[in-house]
Amino acid sequence: MSLPRRVLPGSTYLVTRRCTQRQFLLRPSRSTNGILAYCLARAALLYGIELHAYCFLSNHYHLVLTDPSARLPEFMRYLNELAARALNASLGRWEGLWASGTYSAVELVGLEAVVEKIAYTLANPVAAGLVERAEHWPGLWSHPRRIGEPGVLASRPLGGFFRPNGPTPEQAVLHLVRPQGVGDSKAFAEAVTSALRRHESDAIAAARAAGRAFLGRRGILAQSPTGSPETIEPRRALNPRVATRDPGARIQALLQLRAFIEAYRNAREAFCAGMSGIVFPRGTYWLRIQQHVPCAPS
Repeated sequence: MSLPRRVLPGSTYLVTRRCTQRQFLLRPSRSTNGILAYCLARAALLYGIELHAYCFLSNHYHLVLTDPSARLPEFMRYLNELAARALNASLGRWEGLWASGTYSAVELVGLEAVVEKIAYTLANPVAAGLVERAEHWPGLWSHPRRIGEPGVLASRPLGGFFRPNGPTPEQAVLHLVRPQGVGDSKAFAEAVTSALRRHESDAIAAARAAGRAFLGRRGILAQSPTGSPETIEPRRALNPRVATRDPGARIQALLQLRAFIEAYRNAREAFCAGMSGIVFPRGTYWLRIQQHVPCAPS
């Protein structure tokens, strides 16, 4: 049995989802960018998700977000289902769009970790050897200066999957919200930009040392959506559940996660055995939603 996912209100995450067989099914184009922007804005609004950063590369995406109401699984299910259907319709395909398995959600503990993972997310196009400056990425990408500013309107895509008189609204607003504990949006954006520049410089130096050239905008747009990287993806890599810059906070977070997993397993065994009065630990999601099991209070 896979480890249970703990979903707590107010948690901040780095979320990652990959395309099937590493294909470039999210390759930037006017149509794809519009679909992704609308689906992301719509999903965030429906489930009360606070977006801090996003970057959609050709075969995977990263989001940094806060989940005030512990609805991350619902948000991810809606976003991925809606985007898959709309993108498949635009590409003329029927197969599954996302890789087997589920998404990765790394809980971020502390503001430093949030800054670092936002910078990591935004620097992905440079780290992948695609462009020398992240802001030159032609796909859906959030600029740090938009954090805390008025949102951007994302229009419902015309044709394809979305009907002109369908149930979804004609427009949705894509907001970038400053994380909890941040008082000055401008100062926070400057901190993110500084960390982003550091990530970019490191990636450029590594590429030059290895003699690698950046693909560039023209090469990116020329890729086929059914293409995939020539490199071999490492297997059995670690899948962290928590990230923080503070070693003490990391130990504390891991101990809390371990306690949750043990309490969940004990409660589930008792529940499956038919025992009554079982209380699941705080953060239980699936059984709380599907079976309405009682959970410990905050």
